[in-house]
Amino acid sequence: MAVRSTAFCWSGLLSLLCVLRVGPLSAADAPPAAPAGERIDYAIVVTGEELLWGAYPDAHTCYLTRTLRPLGLHCIGSMTVDDRRADIQQAVRFFAEKAKLVIVTGGLGPTTNDVTREALAECTGIELREHPDVLGELERRFRAGRDELRANIRRQARLPTRGTYLKNANGTAAGLVFEPDGAVVVALPGPPRELQPMVRDELVPYLSRRFGTRSPGCSLTLRFVGLGQSQIEQTLKQHITLPPDVIEFSSFEGTRVDFTFLLPNDTEQDRARLEKLKHEIFTHLGENIYADDQTTLEEHVAKLLSNRSATLTLAEVHSGGSLAAALSGSPSGRRVLAGSFSAPSTQQLARLVRLPEEKFPKHTPSTQQVELLAAAAANLTGSAGAMAVGEAQQEPGGSRYVDVALKLPASRMEHQRVGLRGSGEQARLTLTTQLLDLLRRRLK
Repeated sequence: MAVRSTAFCWSGLLSLLCVLRVGPLSAADAPPAAPAGERIDYAIVVTGEELLWGAYPDAHTCYLTRTLRPLGLHCIGSMTVDDRRADIQQAVRFFAEKAKLVIVTGGLGPTTNDVTREALAECTGIELREHPDVLGELERRFRAGRDELRANIRRQARLPTRGTYLKNANGTAAGLVFEPDGAVVVALPGPPRELQPMVRDELVPYLSRRFGTRSPGCSLTLRFVGLGQSQIEQTLKQHITLPPDVIEFSSFEGTRVDFTFLLPNDTEQDRARLEKLKHEIFTHLGENIYADDQTTLEEHVAKLLSNRSATLTLAEVHSGGSLAAALSGSPSGRRVLAGSFSAPSTQQLARLVRLPEEKFPKHTPSTQQVELLAAAAANLTGSAGAMAVGEAQQEPGGSRYVDVALKLPASRMEHQRVGLRGSGEQARLTLTTQLLDLLRRRLK
């Protein structure tokens, strides 16, 4: 997951910070508040040891600087640090002496490496306390009572007692706003698909209230699937000339890519220019665009099913139930998902959907297996739509794939071969996206 970045990083600077204080931030740590209209200096602290290994580029500095610059904010620097409390605190103290705002990214989740919350509480001297609204949201998301929530999950409901929080529409970790006597410290979640909407929908309005920043202008976000970031960029360069005042940035997660185009002002003329740009991009890339707002791919597919008054039953082997989990995570998805079945093998799945052995012998071809599984699963739930995902297969040349059967209402059963990419959890997420894209294309 990355945003194309040309920003700089001071990852080795911590070794020079041994003289920094260890007590809470105070008013002396930051310049006095700026008069209205004056430039607001801020700094970015990006956390994550995987960034220091070179496993991923810094995804956040470029996005934050490009987003906040039109508001009148000036970034004085960005530093990447390890997932250690002392490193995070030293970086925040260093920048708090130079800027009115410090933004920290990453480390708000439920794992043992997620220490940003506690590090900033110690650094600012602001106590954390469980917030009933955020705790209630966690209960709804995990469908569990507060006493049933695991301690590491429930910890995400602990928020600063001086400051506020930023809602997270795409994850479990709320953004944190610490308001000590000195520099304001904001903590954002690490995943780009959580951080970017939070910045746009929550942080920008907060900065307007707190610092009197300018309007963010107007923007256009197009969400792509089925094409890589470089392919989209190349097509845009070949066919579309962006005006010099249009700011462009992109992010990707697996095979889903978002491109955002931003103008510094928000006038009727500016909005019309972005609308014209959207039509130009659709002319060349429309087949791969599933949304021009913040609609997720899961929600988009669910709405396409809902528009047909259709439901879908899922029978999954290699995808391990990930498609059902993705769809059931969206409000519309829960309404159109008639049922789901998952098992480690096609033979076990056949028993789960009550396929008699005589109709599902062990040496049944994979293409026929998935069709039988889809039909049996649909029959059990009374759904006119079904999708079955088989076991991983291997070509003679070494490439791997799964057979998929898809039956939509008023359509015949069809078979698709979907190539597998990578390994581990990322491969499963990629397969889930491929399956959702297959549904999207068939439902259009």
